[in-house]
Amino acid sequence: MSLTRRDFLATSALAALAGAAGRPVLARAWQRQPTAQPVFTAIRRNVGYFTMRGGTIGYLLDPAAVVVVDSQFPAEARACLDGLNARSQSRPVDFLINTHHHPDHSGGNLSFRGAAKKVVAHAKADEHMRQPPGGQPPADQLFPDTTFTDTWSADVGGERVRARHYGRAHTSGDAVITFERANVAHMGDLMFHQRHPIVDRAAGAIMRNWMAVLERVPGDHARDTIYIFGHANTGLPVTGDAAALARFRDYLGALLAFVEAQVKAGRTRDEILAMRDPLKGFESFGRFGQPGPRDPLTVAYEELTAGA
Repeated sequence: MSLTRRDFLATSALAALAGAAGRPVLARAWQRQPTAQPVFTAIRRNVGYFTMRGGTIGYLLDPAAVVVVDSQFPAEARACLDGLNARSQSRPVDFLINTHHHPDHSGGNLSFRGAAKKVVAHAKADEHMRQPPGGQPPADQLFPDTTFTDTWSADVGGERVRARHYGRAHTSGDAVITFERANVAHMGDLMFHQRHPIVDRAAGAIMRNWMAVLERVPGDHARDTIYIFGHANTGLPVTGDAAALARFRDYLGALLAFVEAQVKAGRTRDEILAMRDPLKGFESFGRFGQPGPRDPLTVAYEELTAGA
C-alpha cells in the first residue's frame, strides 16, 4: 500500500512505540489513520491484490478455490473478505497465509475466523504472532494451524501455491508466497518499493541476509514473474519485476556501506543517527524517519557494531 510521507513518518514513530510498549499500540494508532477505500486489482490467471490500509493483501479467486495472503487489520480484512465473498458467491477461504507476523499483515486474521479453513505461516512467524518480541500477545487472534520451516505447498483449484522461507531478513519468519501457474509471487515485507523499510531486529532481522534473500528469490522464479510488494512509496505501484528487487537490495547494501564508512571515520552513534538526509543514489526513498529500534539507519549501525 502506498503511504503519504506524513503517514510514513507517523507510522515509523508508531513502530518505535510498538517496540517499546507492545503490538497493541501500533494497532490502535493505525486505527486512527484516515479511512482508506478498498481496492481490488487483478493481475493474471485469477490472482490479484487488495489495498486499503496496511500491507498489501494478495488473493487467488479461482472458480474452485479462494486463497488470501496477509490480512491487514480487522476492519480492512472484513472489507477484503466481503469483496471476495461478493465475487465468489461466499465460497470459503481455503487458505489464509501470513507472510510474517507484523500487525499490518496479520492483525486482520481474526476477521477470517469461521471463513478460512486453514491458516498457514512460517513457524517463526507463528511464534512471533503468539508472543510479539518485546510486546504482549494479542487479546484475540486467529493463529496459524499449519506451519512450516522451509517450504509448504498445496494444489488449490487450478493453482499451485508454494511458500518458501529464505532465512532471516526483515524478520526471522518471512515467507515468499508464489502462485506458480499464475507466475505471481507475494514478497510481503521482504520488499519495500522505493521507501525506507521497517527492520525488526528484535524479531531476528539481519540486513546482510536480507540482501542475499533478494538475490536468491528471482532465481526461484521466471524472468517474467510479477512480484507483489508489502509496501510502496507514495504514488508508486505495489507490483513490479525482479529489477525492483535488485534496486531494493542495492539500497540495503548502500545503507550498510554508508554507515560502515561513518563508523570507520570515527563518528559516534548519535552523530550517525542524526544523519537523516536521503541516502546518496537513493533519493527517491526520501529522508529517514526518526531514530528507533526498527529504523533502518539505527539497525544498520547496531548490526555493524554488534560485538565491537
